[in-house]
Amino acid sequence: ALARVVKVFGEARAHHAYLFANRRATRMKVLVHDGYGLWLCCRRLYRGGFVWADPSAGAGVLVTPEQLQALTIGLPWQRLHRPIRVA
Repeated sequence: ALARVVKVFGEARAHHAYLFANRRATRMKVLVHDGYGLWLCCRRLYRGGFVWADPSAGAGVLVTPEQLQALTIGLPWQRLHRPIRVA
């Protein structure tokens, strides 16, 4: 996973997460550089699949912490936006 990150982005930047999914989007790996070292986490969904970013968005997609949390548990993270005020 680290070799792929270096090939695409040139380096693994501190305080960034890099996500990978298999073709069926049932398994995901998250590589996180915390500034001191690397963490590799894996998650598998037995029903359904992860909602992945549109490939036309390019190699890097910015997400909010809430969107990342929704993505890693298999929810449609693109539907999460900034909260609106209801008066």
